[in-house]
Amino acid sequence: MRRDSRRQFLQCSLALVGISLLSGCEKPPSPSKVPRIGFLAVGSRDGRTFLINGFLQGLREQGYVEGQNIVIEYRFSNDRNDRLPELAAELVTLKVELIVASGTPASFAAKQATSTIPIVMGGISANPVETGLVASLARPGGNITGMSMMSSQLSGKRLELLKAIVPGLERVAVFWNPPNPAYGPILRELEAAAPTLGLKLQRLEVRVPQDFDGAFKAATRQRVGALMAPGDPLLANHLKEIADLALKYRLPTTMDIKEFAQAGGLLSLGVDLVDSYRRAAKHVDKILKGAKPADLPMEEPTKFDLVVNLKTARALGLTIPQPILVQATQVIE
Repeated sequence: MRRDSRRQFLQCSLALVGISLLSGCEKPPSPSKVPRIGFLAVGSRDGRTFLINGFLQGLREQGYVEGQNIVIEYRFSNDRNDRLPELAAELVTLKVELIVASGTPASFAAKQATSTIPIVMGGISANPVETGLVASLARPGGNITGMSMMSSQLSGKRLELLKAIVPGLERVAVFWNPPNPAYGPILRELEAAAPTLGLKLQRLEVRVPQDFDGAFKAATRQRVGALMAPGDPLLANHLKEIADLALKYRLPTTMDIKEFAQAGGLLSLGVDLVDSYRRAAKHVDKILKGAKPADLPMEEPTKFDLVVNLKTARALGLTIPQPILVQATQVIE
């Protein structure tokens, strides 16, 4: 091979080697990171299924499918709320990108576990400002935001409904779970509203599901005419059990979520909690895309559901006044 030809051959070879080396230095594009979030809940998976389904629906609407482009680490207290701090700490250790808190006790446990990981509350019955979870609804100010149920603000209206439905009503029992901070504002509103309606309140302490039957027996002994079961995951996770006990002891009972009346309870007035969890997914999406919880306003409910179970009313020997039936968003025959 002539010298000129050999030089051209070497130059071409070196050029090709250089291209190969440069190509080797280029890293292939890395797949986008799949976000990992935590779901911290009071109660059991079964008890929270209807809320989880609402949340997963909301995620799908935002383009997330569990197991495909988002991973969810679930932790449930299984009615042992003293375990919530430990479960929250586990999620922090896993370095999840945010925590969805399901239930007021779970919200407080998450808040105590971290001041940096964002927390989205799926639907909190406690007043989030009054209980110190956020600075204000418009600007939460810390690492927590989410959905407010306004449960305490509707307590007086639920009393009014019971007064209108139960003839000669004088005493109303109220379930009370002392460790849950939601009860402070709820009980204060009830105690302010009761005298104006000529009613007396009787607190019935329930801390675990095993307390339910004894609480109904106590209500019967104390001759109360109706029962209020305020917003509490302990109660929301056992709707059918409470509805069945209310019928067994012939005690007209109201709760704040429509699933209670659908499970056989007499009456419910409150937000659509499943929809609240669906809408909470929007907050999750915004945070995963870089928004700060401190700047994401807490969302308040836009509509309330009044559900009346006429079948249960008949079983209790009650007639629901027509004005209440007209207001109802659902009447169960």
